[in-house]
Amino acid sequence: MSLEIFKYEKPFRLESGALLNEYHLAYTTLGELNETKDNVVWIFHALTANSNAAEWWPGLVGEGKLFDPAKYFIVCVNMPGSAYGSISPLDKNPLTGESYYHAFPWFTTRDMIRAYQPLREALGIRKIHVGIGGSMGGQQLLEWAIEEPYLFEHIIPIATNAYHSAWGVAFNASQRMAIEADVTWKEQKDDAGIEGLKVARSIALLSYRHYEVYGISQIEDSNEVTDDFKSESYQRYQGQKLANRFNAFSYYFLSKAMDAHNIGRHRQSIELSLKEIKARTLVIGISNDILFPLEEQRFLASTINGAAFKAIDSFYGHDGFLLEYEIITKSISSFLKQHSKEDSEKQLA
Repeated sequence: MSLEIFKYEKPFRLESGALLNEYHLAYTTLGELNETKDNVVWIFHALTANSNAAEWWPGLVGEGKLFDPAKYFIVCVNMPGSAYGSISPLDKNPLTGESYYHAFPWFTTRDMIRAYQPLREALGIRKIHVGIGGSMGGQQLLEWAIEEPYLFEHIIPIATNAYHSAWGVAFNASQRMAIEADVTWKEQKDDAGIEGLKVARSIALLSYRHYEVYGISQIEDSNEVTDDFKSESYQRYQGQKLANRFNAFSYYFLSKAMDAHNIGRHRQSIELSLKEIKARTLVIGISNDILFPLEEQRFLASTINGAAFKAIDSFYGHDGFLLEYEIITKSISSFLKQHSKEDSEKQLA
């Protein structure tokens, strides 16, 4: 495993019109590209994760797992704007010599995948065997599969959507409002808005999990409790946990990127955009996901030509895409094996 930095030192225009003279991406690779260069797995991480997929998706990535480095060349790039090595709001603007902070020229999900294209070329990758990502990672995957229809052989978007819903935008807006309400937010320093970030994470967690999860894991042991509830303590803990590893600026702008996700933008329509996808597709949804409801994945599967669909029941709600290793592994293995068999039969015909 290696964490590397890719530097792109040519002008790069964002959807907003902002022009970057350069940018950099942190990325992690596992395994080796084989001689035929047909063993690439490109993993797209979600909102606050990093490029080390084996760390945050250990049930799917690693030795002896579904995506084994002994078999695949696995690539995962840290999203632009994130806190884990790629260009971010805390970096210095080369034009001013000062950190970007509030002036960061944030990337949409479409900007992100366009920023990955030069990296793909630099790595010598002409074809991606499997592209996979959940939540915001799935949003990027869909953008790229539309932008370069013949790049991916298989795509597996999980717990994601073709455009971010009004419901999802409302959740993100509420989180940004929490950050904005922090009296330190307007300050030009790395930890500005950090208390607001804690509240934002607490709000987000309510959309990631589910009523039943709290009803079981955070239930009180006594009927006499009137203060210091388990669920309150849990929310505060999760807020602090994120604040220890992230920053409010990255969270703020990444949430805006998620809100801006709409594959129909500057194209004919959402439906026609999805029909541009040529990759064999398995769409996976979580049955009790309240942030990315199952109807959004059903729409993807019914619109992408020939797509397969799998609904998973999970105690964890939206976070199930990170935790339901066994059923996700089984579903993907069956999907890939089926198409491998079909390809073998075609070669023999």
